[in-house]
Amino acid sequence: MKPGDSCPCGSGAKYAACCGPLHAGAAPAGSAEALMRSRYSAYGLKLDEYLLATWHPTTRPSELDLSADDSKWLVLEVKRHAVQDDSHATVEFVARYRIAGRGHRLHELSRFVREDGRWYYVDGDMLA
Repeated sequence: MKPGDSCPCGSGAKYAACCGPLHAGAAPAGSAEALMRSRYSAYGLKLDEYLLATWHPTTRPSELDLSADDSKWLVLEVKRHAVQDDSHATVEFVARYRIAGRGHRLHELSRFVREDGRWYYVDGDMLA
């Protein structure tokens, strides 16, 4: 991505001022929603290491290889961001993507936890 490009997360901001610094490790996500948006962008940009680093160790897969994944992430719609307390939040979102030209829709209520000042994705429930 070029620094002047719009961020894939759909925030309307430029990548260099949105998910770019998070992906580069220059700053942690300031909220669960910011982390979720950066993870969406990371799937589109195939940033396996970022995804693993932002996944909580208790639920993180041992490996992730998106290099052979031919998915194209199209649009993200954040439905709701709810903060339970200083360390727990949920984000409901709908992500649309294509695999081999066929459209798919992912509707999830994701759970996040903050530890040592950093947000982590824990898991999520698929919604209809």
